[in-house]
Amino acid sequence: MDYLNAFTVDVEDYFQVSAFEARVSRDDWDQYHSRVEASTHRILALLERHHVQATFFVLGWVADRCPELVREIHRSGHKIGSHSYWHRLIYTQSPEQFRQDLRRSKDVLEQVTGEPVTAFRAPSFSITKESLWALDILVEEGFRIDSSIFPTHHYRYGIPGAEPGVHKISTSAGDLWEFPPSVVRLARLDIPVSGGGYFRLYPLALTQRLLSMVNRKYRRPFVFYVHPWELDPEQPRLRVSSWFSRAKHHLNLAATANRLDTLLKGFRFGPICAATVLSHGSQTVDGETHRRSLEICANCSDHRRRECGVVGPAQSAREGTSSCEDGPLSTPQGSCSS
Repeated sequence: MDYLNAFTVDVEDYFQVSAFEARVSRDDWDQYHSRVEASTHRILALLERHHVQATFFVLGWVADRCPELVREIHRSGHKIGSHSYWHRLIYTQSPEQFRQDLRRSKDVLEQVTGEPVTAFRAPSFSITKESLWALDILVEEGFRIDSSIFPTHHYRYGIPGAEPGVHKISTSAGDLWEFPPSVVRLARLDIPVSGGGYFRLYPLALTQRLLSMVNRKYRRPFVFYVHPWELDPEQPRLRVSSWFSRAKHHLNLAATANRLDTLLKGFRFGPICAATVLSHGSQTVDGETHRRSLEICANCSDHRRRECGVVGPAQSAREGTSSCEDGPLSTPQGSCSS
């Protein structure tokens, strides 16, 4: 089966990464030169070239300062999700702090786009065993899809042994669809293959082989993620962390764009909502596909659902069409306020 995989972008600036937060105060973020607009445009151009729609998990702080960038992403047919407001690790917050941050992010994104925001990705995948309470809050606040539980071991994130495929989680507040970052099991280890630093670390041929395993051996779609700053090799080198963290941050940045271009040629991609729907609906009758699409994408307009290929003619639902006909991208100047 030719699976529709999820292409996702975590929209944050180079100085907002978790590895730097101990030295880069959030109070000082406005003092740094923002580069998120130009680097996001590079991703938009790549996606347009390959006729791919994606989900952009946008930091609320970025949306507040770059509303026109978010509108451009949205106008280009891509889906907007929340990446929180302040990029704080979930397990460092109280439930009420998380709820307030989540609401602030959701509010600004919905004001900018005029559409409900129902997909979430935690900063640094920080929904762990210690912060599973966040899932209840997500449902209570109107979210339907999460992509935060990494089924691997990492010092900052992960739940080893967690369900690796798309699945529904029942919470006290209702159901939530989880699309975990993808892993491949090798020698009893769950190896991350979803993107980010792993995409820059592994040889491209290895990444392609491992992602193909997810589709062909495990018979499920994968989710891929990238950050705009990973396509910006000219970004300032901040001396605000250990040499190891800085080396990881800058590793192979100059190669990311070409690698992405190759990856987009080799796999089918769409937004995370469409990949979630089709992962469960494409092997069932059209009525079931339609039911699941209504459940997962209930807050989308009929037009937006048809763009994803999850609602509409039966053939569109079966094929999972994900191309967008909104025309060429524009490049507005100065949409980020300083």
